[in-house]
Amino acid sequence: MQGHEYTGPVALRAMQSLAGHLFPDTGYRHIGDLAWAWCLALDRDSENPTAVWTDGDGPAAGSPTAHRPLAWAWLELPGSLQFQVDPAHPELADEVLAWAAGRTAGGALSAEVAETEPHLRAALERHGLTRTDGGPFMVGLGRSLADLPDAPPLPDGYRIRAQRTRAEVAGRAAAHRAAFGSTRVTTERHAQMRQIWPYRAEFDLVVVSPAGDVAAYCQGWYDAALGTGVFEPVGTHPEHRRRGLARAVCLAVLRAFAAAGGRRAVAQCRGDAEYPVPKRLYESLGFTPYTRTHTYA
Repeated sequence: MQGHEYTGPVALRAMQSLAGHLFPDTGYRHIGDLAWAWCLALDRDSENPTAVWTDGDGPAAGSPTAHRPLAWAWLELPGSLQFQVDPAHPELADEVLAWAAGRTAGGALSAEVAETEPHLRAALERHGLTRTDGGPFMVGLGRSLADLPDAPPLPDGYRIRAQRTRAEVAGRAAAHRAAFGSTRVTTERHAQMRQIWPYRAEFDLVVVSPAGDVAAYCQGWYDAALGTGVFEPVGTHPEHRRRGLARAVCLAVLRAFAAAGGRRAVAQCRGDAEYPVPKRLYESLGFTPYTRTHTYA
């Protein structure tokens, strides 16, 4: 086994390969979650060191001669760690945590892992990290793509469609910034993300207002090998809330997953009472919990 270090998420396809292999039984992260995280890390490589462990000493970045990935680590400095380890090689979790500790220069390290990842939780405890319940946590929700509910009518003048113009790409990025109060998703970043695997425009839908603005959106990522789609992210511009737009566009993406041959959809959202609205939306669409996360620090 061999570890390969990178500045930034260079070996994204290798990381996605392991994520797809483990999801959802012993892995919390969908390949689309990693693609979205890649978008947020664009132009911030120095703040996002990564490493991939493979079953050989060859390349790990998704080339035809790459060896099989067995573990990966993604550290968002100063010390927030995402990682996955093949349960068939649990000893690699200790190497991952030693690597992360070395990159934090003795500073604080935290990691969020799911209840479906007991081998990671055991490794964190071996390395002296403690579960910190009582704060925010994420919940994994899922539903079958059979028997989808009927789409609700949109308010007069609103339309759902894929982004067709540069202006709509810019509007989609602007709607995200308004919905989340974030500046990370610029037009250029969103445009770059549209070029990354497994992005497909038919799963990234927007609600266009009567004035032509992007009022809401649901970005879906589809894993054809698993027949599973994930929502990441979903948002509504504050000026267009409480009109059922998020529900309508999420249903449209569910139908797009089903039309592609999908069998299941998943979503991750906050599970604690401090941020309940997304969970209520997904539950209203028939999603039910299948796992939750715990933070170790």
